[in-house]
Amino acid sequence: MQPQCDLRGLWLLLLSLFLLLFEVSRAGRPVVSCPADCLCASNILSCSKQKLTTVPHSLPSYTAILDLSHNNLSRLRAEWTPTRLTHLHSLLLSHNHLNFISSEAFSPVPNLLYLDLSSNQLHTLDEYLFSELQLLEVLLLYNNHIVEVDRCAFDDMAQLQKLYLSQNQISRFPLELVKEGAKLPKLTLLDLSANKLKLLPLADLQKLPAWIKNGLYLHNNPLHCNCELYQLFAHWQYRQLSSVVDFQEDLYCMSSKKLYNVFNLSFLNCSEYKERAWEAHLGDKLTIKCDTKQQGMTKVWVTPSNERVLDEVANGTVSVSKDGSLHFHKVQVEDGGVYTCYATGEAFNETLSVELKVYNFTLHGHHETLNTAYTTLVGCILSVVLVLIYLYLTPCRCWCRGVEKPSSHQEDSLSSSMLSTTPNHDPMAAGDKDDGFDRRVAFLEPTGPGQGQNGKLKPGNTLPVPDVTGKGQRRMSDPESVSSVFSDTPIVV
Repeated sequence: MQPQCDLRGLWLLLLSLFLLLFEVSRAGRPVVSCPADCLCASNILSCSKQKLTTVPHSLPSYTAILDLSHNNLSRLRAEWTPTRLTHLHSLLLSHNHLNFISSEAFSPVPNLLYLDLSSNQLHTLDEYLFSELQLLEVLLLYNNHIVEVDRCAFDDMAQLQKLYLSQNQISRFPLELVKEGAKLPKLTLLDLSANKLKLLPLADLQKLPAWIKNGLYLHNNPLHCNCELYQLFAHWQYRQLSSVVDFQEDLYCMSSKKLYNVFNLSFLNCSEYKERAWEAHLGDKLTIKCDTKQQGMTKVWVTPSNERVLDEVANGTVSVSKDGSLHFHKVQVEDGGVYTCYATGEAFNETLSVELKVYNFTLHGHHETLNTAYTTLVGCILSVVLVLIYLYLTPCRCWCRGVEKPSSHQEDSLSSSMLSTTPNHDPMAAGDKDDGFDRRVAFLEPTGPGQGQNGKLKPGNTLPVPDVTGKGQRRMSDPESVSSVFSDTPIVV
């Protein structure tokens, strides 16, 4: 029994020693050694300036930083690395000859935070090209030959904070990247300088929050000169935004094939920029944002009477919301004045002043305003119609007197118009000559064919006038008439 126990103990001892030696050898020797063309320092692999045409195989799985810059790489395929590099957070591919990148090229590196593709030969950014990089924060694409950027190229990149697209040939401003509620909610820097941008969506850019405009670089582009462009950059200069202050001399535009600095457009006679006050009417609801140049700042509002605005106010007029905005529940006249926002952040502090003007009347709704304008227009039209009816269509209240008798002198051409104030009166019915005398008004005009008073009487008509002497009728065209045939003045006969 004793020899068997000794033999069993010897075997156990040998097995223990073997296992110990195996573990020691495994711990002392890495699974994959450093590639021959690279320099390794802990989890950093530098394969730069080696004239590589392909990526080295068998990269260590623990690699955190991989530098492949300044080589001759032309294509980045889906199988560029057989090993899944889950620890890799920085990949440098600048100064190569890359002209093609597979949409699945970044599947092996899902935790990448920093990607440098600058100084290559990329022409287009296809859809969903970077959709596998959902944690990426910084993307460098400057100094390529990019002409077109697909609207879906940066989908599923909610963590992207900095995007460099300068020194390319982009002619369309990618508004979908910065518009409110866009795909990149954390984007604080978008460099589009030194491209071929001519037109900008000025109205949309003016509405962007200051923390986006502060990092929106547009210098060295052949922008079209106009006063709206000047007003945009003048406002950014007033707010001391870095995108304008740091590159003020490089902000230019083109007019008639000549370059002008955006802040020196005297030939356009643009009005100087002035900060506008907020306007409100009695009873309005109003929200004023503390438009800071940095996100996540702590904001405190102070009223014109130097009182701090709390989250809730006893009178319920004004309060501060969770995002730091000043909210007026029902604007009153006493709410007018200058409000100050004090913002504190990790990098710097900021103070903003906002003026509020309150009009002492309520503003009619759009429908009521439209009804008022319509009613006014209809009233004006009816007034004009009534005036025209009065001038041209009013029925005559006078009746012409007398019976027209044939003229014994055809050569006379008296044109006259008579008005009588005694309608239905026969001058010959009365016995007395004075009572039978009828007062008449005659408008006399020069003789001539085709002429008449207002075109109503034909030429050559004669009007009977009672003979006060009883010797017979006397015609207005007789030489002894007291009226001149060339007079337009009414007379009483």
